[in-house]
Amino acid sequence: MSAPLYNLIVVQERKLLGKPTLAVERYFENIIRGSALRCYVYQLTALVTGVLLIPLAGAPLGDLFLNPMLLAKLVLLLMLTTSLSLVYFRLQPAIDGLLAQAEGDALAESLMKQIAPIRLKRTRLAATCLFIVITIVLLGLQTNARFGFPATAVLILLAALFSWRVYRTPIRYGWI
Repeated sequence: MSAPLYNLIVVQERKLLGKPTLAVERYFENIIRGSALRCYVYQLTALVTGVLLIPLAGAPLGDLFLNPMLLAKLVLLLMLTTSLSLVYFRLQPAIDGLLAQAEGDALAESLMKQIAPIRLKRTRLAATCLFIVITIVLLGLQTNARFGFPATAVLILLAALFSWRVYRTPIRYGWI
């Protein structure tokens, strides 16, 4: 589930290149596109194992809807899958279609102007997905023993700040 983080890192690295060649643009798009299927597999695995763990822990399956932490994790996982589907089935094919129109070694300015807003949407979704992933992990830690509300709120705020930072700037040394 680190794909949103690494995709944001790829986006920031591409910006550092200035105006890359068409081959480099396609290379970066292949990296980003390739992570989507891995994310679907991970999300499906998380859903299936999460649901199976409920009865294995001795709780009724209905706890999925009665335990606020489990329900929140389920809703966030569905939001994550919806965001990934938007990127995989709408935004990425639009970018790929525009890149397929490119000729020569450089990407024409007119194509760059069409691709830029689509990439911006995808980047914003990646930052949102990163926040959701961190929040899911945080809530996963609280399934049986909850943190106090102030601690949870502070940790969620830190997750939001980290996601925003990765969206806005290159991170050279992890979260530092």
